[in-house]
Amino acid sequence: MERDPSVAIASEPMNYRQVLAVGLIVLCIAVDGFDVFAIAFAAPVIAHYWNVVPASLGLVLSMELVGMGFGAYVGGALADRAGRRTALLCSLGITASGMWLCSIASGVTSLAGARLYTGLGIGGLLVAGSTLVSECTNERSRNMAVAIMVAGYPMGAAIGGLISAGLLASSGRWQAIFEVGAVATGALFIPIFFLLPESVAFLSRQRSLSAHTRINRVLVVYGKAPVACWQAEAPAQTVERSEKLLASGISTLSAVLMIAFFFHMMTFYFFMKWIPKLVVDMGHAPATASMVVVWANLAGAAGSLLMSFLSHRRSLRQLVIGAMATGGTAVILLGQHQNNLVALSMFAALAGFFTVGGTAGFYALLTRSFSTRVRAVNTGFVLGLGRSGAAAGPVAAGILFTFGWPLGIVAAMLGTGSLLAAAFVSRSAGVKQQADLG
Repeated sequence: MERDPSVAIASEPMNYRQVLAVGLIVLCIAVDGFDVFAIAFAAPVIAHYWNVVPASLGLVLSMELVGMGFGAYVGGALADRAGRRTALLCSLGITASGMWLCSIASGVTSLAGARLYTGLGIGGLLVAGSTLVSECTNERSRNMAVAIMVAGYPMGAAIGGLISAGLLASSGRWQAIFEVGAVATGALFIPIFFLLPESVAFLSRQRSLSAHTRINRVLVVYGKAPVACWQAEAPAQTVERSEKLLASGISTLSAVLMIAFFFHMMTFYFFMKWIPKLVVDMGHAPATASMVVVWANLAGAAGSLLMSFLSHRRSLRQLVIGAMATGGTAVILLGQHQNNLVALSMFAALAGFFTVGGTAGFYALLTRSFSTRVRAVNTGFVLGLGRSGAAAGPVAAGILFTFGWPLGIVAAMLGTGSLLAAAFVSRSAGVKQQADLG
């Protein structure tokens, strides 16, 4: 009897089609980054024309993040049942149509609803994409591939910021930002459909002749030898524990990781979503505000790539802990320089560098925390409920700003989230060890 076909993917050198698969997913994540931050780029203009108060603006800024939470959980479940590729295609369709709905919104309520719907697709895409990347790369390249995937997110946001700055400077139409996002997202559906195979790890769980045929087709595409038959995915004891995990829905490990992600996302999306509005309130043009976010996201992409480089030489968990703690500290310091655009931009870039780097490492850590059988559903749980922190950050800031709280105090409160996240990531090491022994 031959080995599990996923072993060939994990152990043999990367084929150019595997690199292409990672590249396609990185493009999806990059467009996702644009789609998420489109509302932040448009927010100063929307607030001006619709006379939106900070509390209401904070709600609009966070609605797609709420949707991302539900989308990640549902997308993870769909990826485990129907396939990673199917979940990815469905998510692209929802995201593209959601961005178009945003472009035709006529008020705060309809825009908030469109953003909520868009978030469903974005959340599902993040889970399906991260799972596919981890399962189509070999063991040696996995951390680097996940980090590059995460780097695509701020790169997309940075490119989106440049595009948005140009659109706002030339036409002043915030709707154009969402129109560009809708077209860019929809355009990815075709190459994903024709060029991205399903995960071999997922297909190997289907004990049927058609699944066997599909597995060998994917193996040949990836330059691997086809298999006649293969061993079961895991020993009986491991499968039994996985079944119990599926029955209970969550484990202590996934709960600890979810809490860490919640606090980290709270910090990250607070400063990323509110920076454009704060810069405009300082008297600068919306295009200038977009450029501050561009530099923060470019620094974030650099942090993600550095995390990829260092993960081969240092403990991944310790790197994540250090990046989250440093990023949270930078956000706190950012709030102490609200009257100085240069200093605020510098600390925003520093915060972006470490918070995105910490997120990249966290994704890589997450994909290694669960077996193939329950990877997507548990990843969806962690990212789904954890994303509620992403929504909580902008909303909490909007409420506090409405009550007249200064940026320095708000940043000090919400910047603490990444410090708490670092503590929970540290705690997850012991929890995983206990789970493995159990």
